[in-house]
Amino acid sequence: MENVKIVAVVGMSGSGKSVVVDHLTSKGYPKVYFGGMIYKEMEKRGIERTPDGESEKKFREMIRETEGKDWVVKQVIAETRDLIQAGQRRIVLDGVYSWTEYKTLKREFVGMMTFIAVVVDKKIRYKRVAVRPERAFDGTAIRERDRSEIENLEKGGPIASADYYILNNGTIAEAEARTDEILREIGF
Repeated sequence: MENVKIVAVVGMSGSGKSVVVDHLTSKGYPKVYFGGMIYKEMEKRGIERTPDGESEKKFREMIRETEGKDWVVKQVIAETRDLIQAGQRRIVLDGVYSWTEYKTLKREFVGMMTFIAVVVDKKIRYKRVAVRPERAFDGTAIRERDRSEIENLEKGGPIASADYYILNNGTIAEAEARTDEILREIGF
């Protein structure tokens, strides 16, 4: 696993993680999507995804409770190792949710991991989440999602412990420019 670099993008719902991940994948870097592991398993078990994201939330919490807090990250590690074995040396991880996942990745990929947190002022984030085309949330729903992700999934730890931050209060171009600055700094 020589010269492998892995960037994990973390942040609260509506922070702009997708903007950063899309920018990275537009450069040709493969991504491993944490939420995708949940979607695949839901499909395998015949569980429908609801437009409000409620079925995903319940399943995400249930799978971590029944299979272990590290269930999702184990799937991500396997897929990441497959990419490395296939010759990929730059990989993007989209959506680390929990402190357990953060610690597991740091242990599994020693010296290869860089965590980038995408953050935005709450007022701006809530406004963006309310109008986004997919999985829009009203104020009550986003506050509940924040509470659930912080209390049940320990999402604050990976954000607080990130190596780099992108303050995403401005334009997409500004977020992309900051992403490129970080990539240059870490030799990605």
